Amino acid sequence: MKIAYFDCFSGISGDMVLGALIDAGLEPALLQEELAKLGRRDISVVFTDTSRHAIAATRAEVCIDNQAIAPLQEHHLDLSPRRRQRHDHAHYNLADVLNPIRQSQLDNAVKDRAIQVFERLAKAEAAVHGVPAEQVHLHEVGAIDAVVDVVGAIAGLQLLGVEQIYASPLRLGTGFVKCAHGRYPVPVPGVLELCRGIPCEQTDIRAELVTPTGAALITSLASFDPVPPMRQERVGYGAGKRDLAEGPNLLRLRIGETAAQLERDRLVLIEANIDDMNPEIYGYLFDLLLGQGAKDVYITPVYMKKGRPGNLLSVLVEADQVESTAATILAETTTIGVRYHTVERRKLKRRITQVTTPYGPVRLKVVDLEKDERAVPEYEDCAALARQHNVPLQTVYAAAHAATRED
Repeated sequence: MKIAYFDCFSGISGDMVLGALIDAGLEPALLQEELAKLGRRDISVVFTDTSRHAIAATRAEVCIDNQAIAPLQEHHLDLSPRRRQRHDHAHYNLADVLNPIRQSQLDNAVKDRAIQVFERLAKAEAAVHGVPAEQVHLHEVGAIDAVVDVVGAIAGLQLLGVEQIYASPLRLGTGFVKCAHGRYPVPVPGVLELCRGIPCEQTDIRAELVTPTGAALITSLASFDPVPPMRQERVGYGAGKRDLAEGPNLLRLRIGETAAQLERDRLVLIEANIDDMNPEIYGYLFDLLLGQGAKDVYITPVYMKKGRPGNLLSVLVEADQVESTAATILAETTTIGVRYHTVERRKLKRRITQVTTPYGPVRLKVVDLEKDERAVPEYEDCAALARQHNVPLQTVYAAAHAATRED
């Protein structure tokens, strides 16, 4: 699986992402072709070779009618009613931004991800200003700049074949930045809202290291878990506008291939020690928890305090199921408490398919190995067919495997 790792040691912005993609080997002409699908002939992106602290990098500038967008016209949101009344023609609301993306010739996957980023950005700004997301306004020039940054970043990663994105903790600057409402403290409130639950590092660098568009992009697309082992293929550096004295103002992009086809996710493992319950209850409890959406349920024989034999009940669930699952365990068992912690899974890719056997259709779980596949018949289908035709369960399993080989 091809993965991308964004090393945000000097923050992140939309134009830095575009520059890093080109520096990592993406052909500018291919990216321009994707951006042309937005239907705006007046928009282009100019890429130039530059350096920051003697590190070669690529600088990206979004242009309208061949004129670069000025630094003070960055895509900060303007919610001022007075400004809207005087300059309604100079602002876009969320629908104005999303509709051209929906109506464009872009790939559906690019459209969906771009819409997700802008909805997240608008929701964050709406929370900051206490208004509905639909009332959030972008400066016209800034909105166009942001659309190019977001669509270009998503399309560029797709063109490079990236399937999974990771990022380092975000380094934040300090000081003040000029926005539509005047001077805002850095990090600006919208960035802080977008970074809820995201690992961040506060620095004393007096600059806006993480822009709202950069924050919306990386927090929407990337996982902040440790990057898995990979065979590194490409490295690119995207340059920020400023040349900072404190260090290179760069975004580093590393692209590589993981050693195996592994997916990653995070779940919560809930546990309880039980030593005084009728064992007949376990079967009922397992069916109940699995029916409520638990990923796995199992027990492990353990010795508890005072040498008493007992069972360790373990239930693997999604984070939003912790409260309901804990309540079920406390209600249905004799335990008086549960404990839980977050666990990380790495799992092989899998998909569900179906084959036809002499006894009927059987679903198969197909697991993708690095150079092969492994098909596992679904137990429920095989068991139902074995009962229906009064044949051994293993006979149905064998028929399902034989049908798989024929396909």
